[in-house]
Amino acid sequence: MKISLFFAFNALMLLQVCILVFAQARFSNETDMQALLEFKSQVTENKREVLASWNHSFPLCHWIGITCGRKQERVTSLDLGGFKLSGSISPSIGNLSFLRSLNLGDNSFQSNIPQEFEGSVPTKGVFQNGTTVSVFGNENLCGGVIEMQLKPCIESPRQKKPFSLGEKVAVGVGVALLFLFIIVASLSWFKKKNDKISYEELYNATSGFSSSNLIGSGNFSDVFKGLLGLEEKLVAVKVLNLLKHGATKSFIAECESFKGIRHRNLAKLITVCSSLDSQGNDFRALVYEFMPKGSLDMWLQPEDLESANNHSRSLTFAEKVNIAIDVASALEYLHVYCHDPVAHCDIKPSNVLLDDDLTAHVSDFGLARLLYNFDEKTFLNQFSSAGVRGTIGYAAPEYGMGSKPSIQGDVYSFGVLLLEMFTGKKPTDNSFGGGYNLHGYTKSVLSCSTSRGGRTMVDEWLRLVLEVGIKCSEEYPRDRMGMAEAVRELVSIKSKFFTSSR
Repeated sequence: MKISLFFAFNALMLLQVCILVFAQARFSNETDMQALLEFKSQVTENKREVLASWNHSFPLCHWIGITCGRKQERVTSLDLGGFKLSGSISPSIGNLSFLRSLNLGDNSFQSNIPQEFEGSVPTKGVFQNGTTVSVFGNENLCGGVIEMQLKPCIESPRQKKPFSLGEKVAVGVGVALLFLFIIVASLSWFKKKNDKISYEELYNATSGFSSSNLIGSGNFSDVFKGLLGLEEKLVAVKVLNLLKHGATKSFIAECESFKGIRHRNLAKLITVCSSLDSQGNDFRALVYEFMPKGSLDMWLQPEDLESANNHSRSLTFAEKVNIAIDVASALEYLHVYCHDPVAHCDIKPSNVLLDDDLTAHVSDFGLARLLYNFDEKTFLNQFSSAGVRGTIGYAAPEYGMGSKPSIQGDVYSFGVLLLEMFTGKKPTDNSFGGGYNLHGYTKSVLSCSTSRGGRTMVDEWLRLVLEVGIKCSEEYPRDRMGMAEAVRELVSIKSKFFTSSR
């Protein structure tokens, strides 16, 4: 009991220190958001629909026209050129302290440049004519053409100066963090040693791995619904079938893939179990947060919904667009924002889980690969025995020819998933064969979708979504769209054609 109180006390200290350290960074991010929302409020009301994605319910760095830095989620570029906006330029734009690029061309703003700007004024483009641009009152601006009558820009030499109070505090906090890190590491070791989940706990949670609690099966595993612990937390227990070749490697791959990655659109791994069962056999299981709305494949087949999860309706188009953005965002995170890129290698509807709000969570990382530490022989043995057989139609064509896993392979699978969601056809449909597939089918539908009278037979938003799917599922990796671009395209379609529901 004393040990627990000791660790709890120090954990509380760590929390307080972390709040001090990260409060400024968090505040700064919110400062960017508030500055942009203030900018939006100054745009003429009937023009604001273009900026529909600018709201608190959507990630700042996914707002249309916004680009953020990779290391810090701060706004570095604001590109609203050609949006036909009108109104005034809010002075709050000066609060975007990381802003390096600003494009407001081809709009109808009627006001002076805000006085909060500082730095060097360009001498090219619209700034060549000093009579067409007013920077009066901006005392911190310099350079520009002669007509602007600004002071020259002088680069002041760097001088050594004593540590400020803030720097001294930062050093002190750093020392405290190091000390508390050691304590937390000890706490983590202590918990792993004494509180590791056991086979018995999982056995009881799933009523003896009862078939009535079986909610899914895969190449290497069965998934059971269970109630874990005294609080009876609803969880999904993925039990590996170790008799199958590659199951142990799949377990290791899934554990490795989840080290250090967190994203709202990735399935949340709660804990793992590596133990012996009641007969003394090796037992491996992963415990995930339970997704009450099941997997996407259940929703894409309306005739099976009643029997599968008691769903009484099909997904709306807006919900499908939201799900597509969720999956694309998860893949963008794995490909771009992880310390080392991760290739999922098995994107398909059954590996997309939905929570109560129909937010999508990408799951099943049994075939995932950290691309910086890739073992080709191990991958080919595992993938040829399970991946291609289990994911016909979704696996990139180059995988069938022995190519290494890549983020472009994930892009292909996402493209097929997107086409399936919006055409209603599976890539394994009986009508496909030879060189004719879902990609080719969709292209032919779009090319023939204009009637003789010139009226389109496919809604514009649907055409745009399908074009994203086509670009992602091109045969050759070099021709495929990147996930970051796919996210931007889908977010733009949503903001233009659908009112945001979440």
